[in-house]
Amino acid sequence: MNNKTVELDIDTIRHSTAHLMAQAIKRVFTGKEIQFGIGPVIENGFYYDIGIDHQITETDLKNIQEEMKKIIKEKLPIERKILSKQDAVNYFNETKQLYKVELINELPLDTEISIYTQGEFTDLCKGPHANSTGQIPMSFKLLNVAGAYWRGDEKRPMLQRVYATCFNTKDELQAHLHFLEQAKKLDHRKLGKELSLFLLDPVAPGSPFFMPKGAHIYNALVDYMRRIYKKFGYQEVITPQILESSLWKTSGHYDHYKENMFFTSCEEKEYAVKPMNCPCHMLMYKHFKYSYRDLPMRYADFGRIHRYEKSGTLAGLTRVRTFCQDDAHIFIQLDKIQSEISSLMEMFFTTYRHFGFNDIIVNLSTRPEKKSGDDATWDIAENALKSALEKSGYPYRIKEGDGAFYGPKIDVEVADAIKRYHQLGTIQLDFQLPARFDLKFTNSKGEEEQPVVIHRALLGSLERFIGIFIEHVGGAFPFWIAPEQAVIVPINDAHLDFCKTLQTKLTSLGLRITVDDRNESMGFKTRQIQKTKIPFMLVIGDKEIEGNSVSARKYGESESETLSVDALIQRFLTLDQEKVPKELR
Repeated sequence: MNNKTVELDIDTIRHSTAHLMAQAIKRVFTGKEIQFGIGPVIENGFYYDIGIDHQITETDLKNIQEEMKKIIKEKLPIERKILSKQDAVNYFNETKQLYKVELINELPLDTEISIYTQGEFTDLCKGPHANSTGQIPMSFKLLNVAGAYWRGDEKRPMLQRVYATCFNTKDELQAHLHFLEQAKKLDHRKLGKELSLFLLDPVAPGSPFFMPKGAHIYNALVDYMRRIYKKFGYQEVITPQILESSLWKTSGHYDHYKENMFFTSCEEKEYAVKPMNCPCHMLMYKHFKYSYRDLPMRYADFGRIHRYEKSGTLAGLTRVRTFCQDDAHIFIQLDKIQSEISSLMEMFFTTYRHFGFNDIIVNLSTRPEKKSGDDATWDIAENALKSALEKSGYPYRIKEGDGAFYGPKIDVEVADAIKRYHQLGTIQLDFQLPARFDLKFTNSKGEEEQPVVIHRALLGSLERFIGIFIEHVGGAFPFWIAPEQAVIVPINDAHLDFCKTLQTKLTSLGLRITVDDRNESMGFKTRQIQKTKIPFMLVIGDKEIEGNSVSARKYGESESETLSVDALIQRFLTLDQEKVPKELR
């Protein structure tokens, strides 16, 4: 036995608590056959995959949690033992833990296997763990249960994944649970349904249907990008959806990305639905001859792309199978990269701040283990990005090994309203695709030279950005992008004609205004309109008609303000101008 004292860092606590939960599950479901999969530590907690002929319920989670607390009070020693591979296989065969046997069988023959025992429960684990269950703090909570295929393979059995959160102290736990409550209220899937923005249907997994209001947001983002493209010198192109597999073999995606692609066949040839736009842009460049005077050439593409994501990973708008990127590829000379990166960083920061994201982090991701190209080329690419970032003046962090297979990249993360970070923009430097497609331009000496390609996305997937943006603003969109900017409410039918005349005047100016003429009380209408988070509610009664004015109430405020119609128009037009950032006006 080896009971070496270990310091209880948070990962050790979470790992020990995962075993504690598994032991409690065995006790709660005594007599049932249970197969334990894996129980890793994750951000803010852990999960354990369980195979059991019983659907674990909310009541079960409470019972398991209470049993966990009992086991802590028992102060059971946690003992570590080393076994040979064969002894470990024999042990877990005897205890009928077949998933553990599968994991052990994949290890080299001479591997020493560690197991941990606490009371009647033994589990396979490399550790470390607490010395006893009594050392484990009671600052944990079982959250929910989700389906998960064993080892992520849909051809393998479906297990129940029990998620839990765990911290050093109860105060930290309570703070996190409060955060989760906030996140639940802001969940874009919940708000998307309440605000009639989009829907998801099993007939098309991971493929959102945008309702009229959601389509307005979507198109407003495209319009925004087209405005910013004008300042930064982009040309928009349109490319096919389905292309012969030979293109993807040339680009390298067939070897590196095939498992994430959709395929079809036509006239005995294999075709792929495009998972990205870059090979199409390489092909377009290759069809013409260019000189250094034509560069940089910036192709922007709003083409729809499709990627096969396993059904268990799909999540609202943030993880889908079909989406549109605000995608672009920049063909450029190597010695012009630094100035282009500076321009891109200006473009990124202008955009993110315009959408209300002010907490921004820049990351430089270096070569991954599975990469294309030689180390000398990667050295040139990484040094070029480092130098460009240093000259741009923006602080950045290094993320070792997180680059794309064809080149290093800059990723930009933004924090939302409750301080969750989301990676949005990316700048990827690529020497590989220009070489694969044999792209050339004539330099100032009249010689042929290979351009460098910068892959660039600013918002990233429009679907994912909409999901993040919904949660950032809590569904209360800024006036300039709101699907409905104001709703006019007559106090009674006698005021309806004035309301409709005002609506016509405002909509003729390009504003999005509706009239609520439902036969309901003012109290009912007010409550319903507040739920829709429309920026302004305009109430019209005798007093307002007499003064050619409105009683305007801004969403989130309890008091109304009387404005003349002319003053209202001026305010709305000023607010609507915010669809164009100040830097672009």
